Amino acid sequence: MSFSTHVLDAVTGRPAAGLRVRLEHDGRVIAEGRTDDDGRIGGWQPGAGVHRVVFDTGAYLKDTFYPEVVVTFTITDPGRHHHVPLLLSPYAYSTYRGS
Repeated sequence: MSFSTHVLDAVTGRPAAGLRVRLEHDGRVIAEGRTDDDGRIGGWQPGAGVHRVVFDTGAYLKDTFYPEVVVTFTITDPGRHHHVPLLLSPYAYSTYRGS
């Protein structure tokens, strides 16, 4: 099983490169990093259970209403790939389960 994310900046219409992201499980950080030039992070191996992916949007967007975006999700099939993208702007964000 693997986990990935892709962050797009809705203001610029470009990937959100260099955004800090961490993955948590049971209150512990199990992976962390920064998005690449294409706004992506991949290859994390979280396993089954409830997880939180935390995006440090305040450090990326200087004037934002959301200094942090947290997406909580459940992995029930650890054999499948899980992708959680984020579309980001200073006053709104959107996410969904990708493929």
